[in-house]
Amino acid sequence: MNTSGLVIKRHAPRCEPLTEVHNPVLRRVYQHRGVADADAIDLSLQGLHPPQTLSDIDIAAQRLATAIMGGEHILVVGDFDADGATSVALCMSVFQAFGATDVSYLVPNRFEFGYGLSPEIVDLAATRAPRVIMTVDNGVSSVAGVAKATELGIDVIVTDHHLPGAELPAATAMVNPNMPGCTFPSKALAGVGVAYYVLSVVRRHLVTANWFSGEVPNLGQHLDLVALGTVADVVPLDANNRRLVYQGLRRMRAGACRPGIKALAEVGKRQLATLTAQDLGFALGPRLNAAGRLEDMALGIKCLLAEDLTEARRLATALDQLNRTRRELEQDMVGDAEFLVAADQAADHRLGLAIYHETFHQGVVGIVAGRIREKFNKPTIVFADAGDVAPDELKGSARSVEGLHIRDALDRIATRQPGLLLKFGGHAMAAGLAIKRVHFERFVAVWDKVVGEIVAEAQTDLLQAVLYSDGQLSAGDLALDTAFALREGGPWGAEFTEPLFDGEFELVSQRVVGEIHLKLVLKLDGRLIDGIAFRQAPLTAVTEAAGAGAGDATSSSDRPPARVHAAYRLGINDYGQVQTPQLVVEYLQPIP
Repeated sequence: MNTSGLVIKRHAPRCEPLTEVHNPVLRRVYQHRGVADADAIDLSLQGLHPPQTLSDIDIAAQRLATAIMGGEHILVVGDFDADGATSVALCMSVFQAFGATDVSYLVPNRFEFGYGLSPEIVDLAATRAPRVIMTVDNGVSSVAGVAKATELGIDVIVTDHHLPGAELPAATAMVNPNMPGCTFPSKALAGVGVAYYVLSVVRRHLVTANWFSGEVPNLGQHLDLVALGTVADVVPLDANNRRLVYQGLRRMRAGACRPGIKALAEVGKRQLATLTAQDLGFALGPRLNAAGRLEDMALGIKCLLAEDLTEARRLATALDQLNRTRRELEQDMVGDAEFLVAADQAADHRLGLAIYHETFHQGVVGIVAGRIREKFNKPTIVFADAGDVAPDELKGSARSVEGLHIRDALDRIATRQPGLLLKFGGHAMAAGLAIKRVHFERFVAVWDKVVGEIVAEAQTDLLQAVLYSDGQLSAGDLALDTAFALREGGPWGAEFTEPLFDGEFELVSQRVVGEIHLKLVLKLDGRLIDGIAFRQAPLTAVTEAAGAGAGDATSSSDRPPARVHAAYRLGINDYGQVQTPQLVVEYLQPIP
């Protein structure tokens, strides 16, 4: 937990309170997020945006339906993250349910081939003799790869959600809500969401052709995958995505999910009956991602496609072990990255950070970039060697701050400095790129300059770390019924943030647990409540120096403070099978 220089701001109401919501705290939270009518909290599937306005969706669905009915080989080419893995598993499961007889998948190994439908991947794919390649969670930038597939007589259906570049591949169809001219209302679909929409229209074409002899397959049975991939990819949870996630969570909580997800929940020590979006993002998603980061995402896909719980548990246990290894790597790399920043005399003056060390693991640089971004609140890119596939190149993973669109920043560099970026792509908050190793120092300077320009152009200080609070809670609100109401009021996630509150408390006790976390007992108006602050050192009292006035120096003592200011989420601790409210503390400072 890093709270130095952090500012807490209170949300302002964005609409009138929703009278249909009975819990006053939840009503306040919704008001802060602009939930203005009952339709916004009706998360039924009937409220999903219809697929017709998605670019090329009918062309894509018709070609896939024709391939299914004709027994043509369809090859699904995915990405090596959780969104890509769930997209591949979704397509394989649904195509099987549709009666497809010749379907397979291929996920590029990041250490051998890198990202996307490259010409090298097309060459590998061609050995399987597909008639149709369907990309999921990639393809919008695969100009050369699509051209190679077309040359070999393979039709390519691109389904993606990443922002397109200046040149587009000449695919048979390009289904992407972010394509120029696409009028689909939700631009925030994850790759797995785009694939789900395409498959729904494929089903419609098959129904029209009287393909199904019996019951028409129910795509709702596969929403567990859509929910997991959507949350794990940290796309904005607009109303459409919240419906997809909510419906997937409902099925998981009812136990109506695939064995692989049950097994991932078990190794993550999460109960299916109370699963939340936060559990998908912080427990299931990282274990699935570990396969693509350290080895091969095929292990994760096999887990998701496992047909029985015994096999799923075996695969989930292997993923859990990979995730433990990933954590160890992450801890070492974060320490090294912080040392490199501290050792760089110019780092304090840089607005954009770029970090490289020859020991960094390319599968973990994205997580490390996120940790460094959190610590310094500066857009951060962490590079690692690309490996044997490109021994003179570095692969970077970028994480941004709110208000600075990192893919657009990279595009600005590519426009001004042709050839500096070998390739790049991504979203507003996260991106990937590649450069020549010899250009690293040049890139450091250019990156800092471009970030500085964007910060100067902004109306606000983008590099000021801010926590937005939903205000204070009373002692009476620190109760299980409020915690349950908030949990069930989600799903919460990117751009529909989990409720956060702040206030002053008496500090009754503090002790270190798990070596780096702080267990707290706090008191508010006579009421005791437990708290946990992750990656937080014990607090010491801060007192005003003798004769000091406002703004003058303060000093620390060895004793704990009597009072603290905390920003926290109201959670539920069910340790020992007894549920109690608990504060999950995001910000903690002693009060002089």
